[in-house]
Amino acid sequence: MTTALELTGVVGDSAVVQSARPAKRWLILLLAWLCYLMSSVDRFAWSSLSLRAQAELGFPLAQLATFVTAYFVGYVASNCISGMLTDRLGPRLALSAAVIGTGVFTMAFGFTHSYWGGLAMQCAMGLATGADYAACIKIVAAWFEREERGRALGIWFTATSLGVVIANSLALPLANVLGWRGAYVGLGATTIGTGLLGLAFLRDAPSHAEQKSEPPRIIALLRNRNLVLVSIAGFGALWGTWGFTFSANALMVKGAGMTQPAAAAVVATFGVGGFIAKPLVGAISDWLGARRKWPAIMCLTGFVAMLLVFATIRSEAWFFVVGPMLGVAAFAYSPLMAAMVAEAVRGDSTGTASGLSNALWQLGGVVVPVAIGYAFGLTQSFTVPFFVLALGPLLGIVCLVAVKEPKPILRQSV
Repeated sequence: MTTALELTGVVGDSAVVQSARPAKRWLILLLAWLCYLMSSVDRFAWSSLSLRAQAELGFPLAQLATFVTAYFVGYVASNCISGMLTDRLGPRLALSAAVIGTGVFTMAFGFTHSYWGGLAMQCAMGLATGADYAACIKIVAAWFEREERGRALGIWFTATSLGVVIANSLALPLANVLGWRGAYVGLGATTIGTGLLGLAFLRDAPSHAEQKSEPPRIIALLRNRNLVLVSIAGFGALWGTWGFTFSANALMVKGAGMTQPAAAAVVATFGVGGFIAKPLVGAISDWLGARRKWPAIMCLTGFVAMLLVFATIRSEAWFFVVGPMLGVAAFAYSPLMAAMVAEAVRGDSTGTASGLSNALWQLGGVVVPVAIGYAFGLTQSFTVPFFVLALGPLLGIVCLVAVKEPKPILRQSV
């Protein structure tokens, strides 16, 4: 007989909860995706608008590159604590606050006139955005079971790839109409609206029983071998991905003699490749019984190879051929490794584990712009920076080989 608690959906494993999960989970995923998309567009806009801003602000190119580092300093610092807040407060509040805050500081960046003011606003943007990752991972992990989590995370992760495409395709045309300052104000206002939408309609989990929990002890997570290995692997992988995303424009213009619009178009195709690959690879890993380790290693191996190929190209036509192929390898691993983090810990630790691991992952974004700038400045070579980028995913391969993956889910025969 169905109890009153089951009818109200309070029992976490009740049939009511299970039946409600399919009806709402895709809407929840769509809202989380939209929030992460706008945060990503705000983050990547600087790669397209920096040279336009330089003409007005008069800062050296090296100073403009430090704005990226300032953003990631804030982002990494926020991830260190936002995961614990997500586990305590719930991902809905954490994600909405992050997206609204990102929109506010994105608008404020459009009014900056000084170098230090710009650094402060970029750092504030990173601090505000930091909670979005852990909150989204916790929502997806709560609404999707392990056997379909790879597909769900693959779909959600397309937000970053589409963010690269939008930032490199629409930011410059928007700046042509509104100026680079107006472009930032418009992006910030749209982001605030997205955050309010998430606040109104997102839900933490399919049942009230799963929504709140006490944050786990950090020491226990640091003793988790798989979590540590995947976190280090992610640092290396993101070293390559963000290094290419933020540096490829300038390297192709300064090192390969391309025009700025053509270089931005190549990076846009890079994002398109990732957009296609993420849900496909995530779905394949689910079909293989939730196997994540070896598909991720294969993606990183392809990433290393394609970076070395890209380093040898000088033809604009070939940049457009290799760009999307590089994007496939540079982004396809992300849903697999995010799922590996979520599956390495208990459900009540997902936010904290995701936040801590992502903090280490994003350190690649803090360090790599400086490393690439130094490599190019020292050698004036287009090739050397891409060899430096390839060291990151190579480190990721070594770490993932040592991960002990859970037993695969056996597919039931029909």
